Amino acid sequence: MIYITGDTHGEKTRFCEKWLLPDGRLTKDDYLIICGDFGYVFKEDETERLFLDELEMLPYTILFVDGNHENFPAIYSYPIVEWHGGMVHQIRKNIFHLMRGEIFEIEEKTFFTMGGAYSIDKAQRREGLSWWQEELPCDAEYKRAARNLEERNFKVDYVITHTLPHTMALRLDGAPDMHDIELTGFLDWVMYETDFKHWYCGHWHRELELTDKITILWFGMRTIE
Repeated sequence: MIYITGDTHGEKTRFCEKWLLPDGRLTKDDYLIICGDFGYVFKEDETERLFLDELEMLPYTILFVDGNHENFPAIYSYPIVEWHGGMVHQIRKNIFHLMRGEIFEIEEKTFFTMGGAYSIDKAQRREGLSWWQEELPCDAEYKRAARNLEERNFKVDYVITHTLPHTMALRLDGAPDMHDIELTGFLDWVMYETDFKHWYCGHWHRELELTDKITILWFGMRTIE
């Protein structure tokens, strides 16, 4: 089974069984996808490493796209390997960062992943300590994403991002930040060009079925069977 949720921000309680699956337990055959702001590869201290070791003992596989509140140099320091058809950073034996612009096949379903977003709280953060410029994709990542979608004839089952396409963000209260326009505009292009079943994102710290095909998650959980 595949489960999808929103930003976890390094909160240990997000991995307690009562939150994850009140009516049962995730097993070795299950996958949990986090829509950005994973946050458990951030401080690079002993406490964080010990918690990652605890997560490694869980039976299921943890997958995440990056958000904007991530320590990108720390994530990028992990080895890049091929996993289920796409490229990942392997954090632990069961924890993988789904890199930008990749397409993965999990349980005979395809997932296009595109992390990143702009930090509206950038002024309150310190570069190299709590903010990194890699929060937004580079040209190479956009090109790789476009190439991978083209190779799939612009057809995938699911899209996993951190933020929304620009026209979808306009539906929320207040206009999206213009610093985000390159990424959200690119996601607009993905949305209009790609045949997909459903799109899941985080970032906005709310639970909302924005359309019949686009869902914003935070603490909520969705299941793909």
